[in-house]
Amino acid sequence: MELDNLLKNKGLSRYKLSKLSGVPYATLNDLCTHKTKIAKCSAETLYKLANALQISMESLYDAVRNDEKEQVRAAERERSYEYGLPPYLQTDLDNYKAALADDSSLLDCYWGELYGSINDAEVGTGAISSEHADYLRKKYLWR
Repeated sequence: MELDNLLKNKGLSRYKLSKLSGVPYATLNDLCTHKTKIAKCSAETLYKLANALQISMESLYDAVRNDEKEQVRAAERERSYEYGLPPYLQTDLDNYKAALADDSSLLDCYWGELYGSINDAEVGTGAISSEHADYLRKKYLWR
């Protein structure tokens, strides 16, 4: 969150920036949480925020835009890492997600199946990379 980092560096909260800039808190919050894209903001809003942060409008736009691009890349990476897996791993991942959602009493069994399938796909068959396997382990197993 680049905008939040800018706020932190300036010692400001979202609320304080809202008051200093005159930009509604809801608008600022939507920018920080990526509900609103910076490109959709008016020049006036950018000017007010940049002025309150004591940076140029271009710097503000670039910082927030870069953060938005990173969010898109992260979502694409997640989609690519969780779909199109070898059938046995995809099945075990889907079953584990369903068990989590249902608060299944057999969660430990699904956990073990998923753990084994990730290891097999990485080491046994080489169907996924070590980076891919680590991503799945960190997201689902080591919570």
